[in-house]
Amino acid sequence: MNQKESFDSNSIQESHITFDDPTNPVKKNWWLFSILLIATLITTYLAGGFLFSISLLLILGAHEFGHYWASRKNGVQSTLPYFIPAPPIFIAGTFGAFIQIKQRIPNRRVLMEIGAAGPIAGFVVAVPMLALGLYLSRVTPSVAMGGVSFGSSFILNLFSEVILGVDPSSPFINIHLHPIAFAGWIGMLVTALNLMPVGQLDGGHIIYALFPDKHSLIGKLFFVALFPLGYFWPGWFFWAVMIVLMGFKTAPLQEDSGDLGTFQKVLGVVSILIFMLTFIPIPFSQI
Repeated sequence: MNQKESFDSNSIQESHITFDDPTNPVKKNWWLFSILLIATLITTYLAGGFLFSISLLLILGAHEFGHYWASRKNGVQSTLPYFIPAPPIFIAGTFGAFIQIKQRIPNRRVLMEIGAAGPIAGFVVAVPMLALGLYLSRVTPSVAMGGVSFGSSFILNLFSEVILGVDPSSPFINIHLHPIAFAGWIGMLVTALNLMPVGQLDGGHIIYALFPDKHSLIGKLFFVALFPLGYFWPGWFFWAVMIVLMGFKTAPLQEDSGDLGTFQKVLGVVSILIFMLTFIPIPFSQI
């Protein structure tokens, strides 16, 4: 899938959860939330226009508020979601968003609910954005041109074939992404990056909740797999470094006993399926 404008996902931070143990209740800083939201609306607007900005922030906002409401549901203190504006000349106008959990997670059931709620909520919003955006996109015959080709995931291939009637990997066509489709593409990429089954990423929390005895092995195997992928897209080397810096340990829990209920297991399976649908082995390549 080709696009003339460039986009550097290396500059987007994964929207992950960090953990502290303060003794005081968390104050909701609505002023900071509002200022960062407005600033990110401006930078994303400058990067891709109004429709792109609104679509992307709806996806990122759904992801982070998914974490936030799951935290509130389980009585876990957290900050509001905070958006991070970025210079639009380099990336899509944002470094992503995050919340900060301010206490230890009670147990693996709560860890699963908080970890899975964000990617699932973001995915639910990104799906109609991607579908609508592709419907509004244009397909033209391929011509010799420079630029960046955006990689395809399983869900993008499926939607392109159903909605546009084309194979996005075909060298004979160019799909000119509508701004809403571009926001949906970024949303799917960010969802997949967050669901990587390592350390403090959402996927690391989910895998630990599902397989507490095997999560370390799963994370290290995935980490090793990034190096051959890095041959095709160097950005994976960046993520390997980030994983080393974050470490392979998941969130600290108040108690590490007890089994997951059916609801939590379903959340885990759905999250793994979403990762498989959205993962892009080669997100960017030169045309």
